[in-house]
Amino acid sequence: MLSKTIENALNDQIRIEAESSQIYLAMACWAEVKGLEGIANFMYAQSDEERDHMLKLVKFVNERGGHAHISELKAPDVTFESFKDMFELLYKHEVFVSGSINELVHITLQEKDYATHNFLQWYVSEQIEEEAMARTILDKINLIGDDKGGLYLFDRDIENLTVSTAAQDTGGE
Repeated sequence: MLSKTIENALNDQIRIEAESSQIYLAMACWAEVKGLEGIANFMYAQSDEERDHMLKLVKFVNERGGHAHISELKAPDVTFESFKDMFELLYKHEVFVSGSINELVHITLQEKDYATHNFLQWYVSEQIEEEAMARTILDKINLIGDDKGGLYLFDRDIENLTVSTAAQDTGGE
């Protein structure tokens, strides 16, 4: 059984994961309209992944005797100065999500809810990988600079970038 404190904190995280999905979806739309098909497909896949993260939380809350709430979402930015700015925003957002997950883990320890603490370890690991991927992408973008040929190759290659390959590029697991 979840305490009300943990149920509320998990419901907040459900909203954050849903907003993350919307952010990636907005980025996918922007990239697609700009002709960046590889980036768009990457962002669509990330949007789906974030929705899966949300659903995993929803099911956990409901299975533990709580009630998952689906709340109103804050509208994401839909335009970006450049694809580099978009990826910098993505990185900042992933850092924010990591902080939110870490705070949630802290609450579970305060409440002595070790089952939820254990469940959240998957999210902790996932956020390490998400941040590594965003950093790897920014590193690649910085290498490209203003080279249009580099952008073409980056757009083509990003579809093959996954969380696991990004973590390998940065020495992670």
